[in-house]
Amino acid sequence: MFKQLSTTDPVDRVNVILNGRLVEVPGGCSVAAAVLSQNPGYTRTTPVSGSKRAPFCMMGVCYECLMVINGQANQRACCVMVQNAMHIETQQGVGKPLEGRENG
Repeated sequence: MFKQLSTTDPVDRVNVILNGRLVEVPGGCSVAAAVLSQNPGYTRTTPVSGSKRAPFCMMGVCYECLMVINGQANQRACCVMVQNAMHIETQQGVGKPLEGRENG
């Protein structure tokens, strides 16, 4: 479903940790696009039913791309640019609460 367009310019590659695994992804793109290039199948599960979801609009409107990025849950992966050594995780449900914040 997702395919990187070919280009005449070489694409910089960066290394990220995706769900505990070191992977090389295209640089200069969003986290969502980089993750989709690895064909994970989904980027989050819903809090109520646990159904699998993946990026849809790729512009921050639909919130289907929520992921845990560098330890922070509920990050819109389509709005964050990928960087070398990022830690990216599939978000399960509502994600982990941020330290120092209570639920609710």
